[in-house]
Amino acid sequence: MNKSMPKNKKPVWDYVESHETKFHDLSDRIWEHPELNYQEFFAAAEFRRALNAAGFSVTESVGGISTALFGEAGEGGLVIAVLGEYDALPGLSQHAGFAGECPISSGGAGHGCGHNMLGSASLLAAVAIKEWLAEAKLPGRVRFYGCPAEETGSGKSFLVAAGAFDDVDVAISWHPSAFTGVWRAVSLACVEIDFTFHGRAAHAAVEPHLGRSALDAVELMNVGVNYMREHMPSSARVHYAIIDGGGIAPNVVQARATVRYLVRALTLDEMWSLVERVKKIAEGAALMSETSVEVVQHSGEANLVANPPLEQAMHANLMQLGSPGFDEADKKFAAEIQKTLTPEDIRSAYGRYGLSTGSDILYEDVYPLERPQSGAVGSTDVGTVSWVVPTVQCLVASYAVGTPGHSWQLVAQGTSPASHKGITFAAKAMAGLAYDVISDPELLLSARDTLERFRSENTFRNPIEPGDR
Repeated sequence: MNKSMPKNKKPVWDYVESHETKFHDLSDRIWEHPELNYQEFFAAAEFRRALNAAGFSVTESVGGISTALFGEAGEGGLVIAVLGEYDALPGLSQHAGFAGECPISSGGAGHGCGHNMLGSASLLAAVAIKEWLAEAKLPGRVRFYGCPAEETGSGKSFLVAAGAFDDVDVAISWHPSAFTGVWRAVSLACVEIDFTFHGRAAHAAVEPHLGRSALDAVELMNVGVNYMREHMPSSARVHYAIIDGGGIAPNVVQARATVRYLVRALTLDEMWSLVERVKKIAEGAALMSETSVEVVQHSGEANLVANPPLEQAMHANLMQLGSPGFDEADKKFAAEIQKTLTPEDIRSAYGRYGLSTGSDILYEDVYPLERPQSGAVGSTDVGTVSWVVPTVQCLVASYAVGTPGHSWQLVAQGTSPASHKGITFAAKAMAGLAYDVISDPELLLSARDTLERFRSENTFRNPIEPGDR
């Protein structure tokens, strides 16, 4: 932990330090009970208890989602949203603190994206902002959003559709990483859609001519989409998984089969155009196989909208904080983790952030605000929030350089002292940004103007639409 920051400039950081141990423990408890998207009942209950204990007014089942909640404190003034996540990933069960693949339970879930840290640091920041506002007798409200289902569930997109952000002035978040810096606002808009084909069952040997194979339709669709890849933007991505192959009996013509598609592109307009092309291919597959197709969308996320005024302010906070303050014990364990990685893992990690490959075990600098953008871009439901509220995020080094996202190595580091240092650092960065927004009206005006100008030139269509589930 960095003790050198000028506390007279950022008194809100003092409140982070006074509560950090409680929220390190919260992160560890969430890690011990990994839950998949929209099933985060233990995590939601833990966050509810922590909010109540800290004196927040809690609203549950936000947007009709049983594991979504928010806690609010303060009166009048601006509404500062701090976004927290707490869902895990399937198949990543792993013992903590062990630098070798060792599942706790075969096939079990694990926090392979560090959301146990993410939610805990966000709530720590919200508590610090609340206490600073009360002590300073300033108007303003801080609202912690417990956001479920970031992993393929697009929880925040559903919350935006439900109007949960309509009165928010600024949204702040972070993500555990191997590096520290402002999250460059580049992500892929995406939707996840099931295409279920309905055909006609028949005996595959005696009366094959009477059957109409839904599995044939799935395969025809996949072939068509694969041919489309040559003729779509190079930055776009299309992935699929056959989630229902029509049964296990090859001597029955499959009457029903489902393929799930994830369609991504750099902008909403580009994504919607690509989705329509994929739907046409599905219709063609149904036509060729004499089946029918049912289309059901499950999730969707907009691309991130940049907000340079907030990003510059966040960068200034990170620079002032300096480093999470890793010690030799942290580096020793991180070095053990690095032994399980390949040189390509480590080179790729630096490349994603436009950095030259170094020899860091734990990254202790703040990477430049302006840097080259790598071609590796994913999706996040924070993107949907960023279209309706000025939004900023940071990344904070919390695990060994080269650790792949969604890996057992990340799960193994999820309760380490280094992860706790990352939680404290991230909470200070977010609380410091809230301090800046509340203390400097010009910063908020610039942030609002930036978003308004972007929206005046770009049409927003929430990827979550009425009827999506």
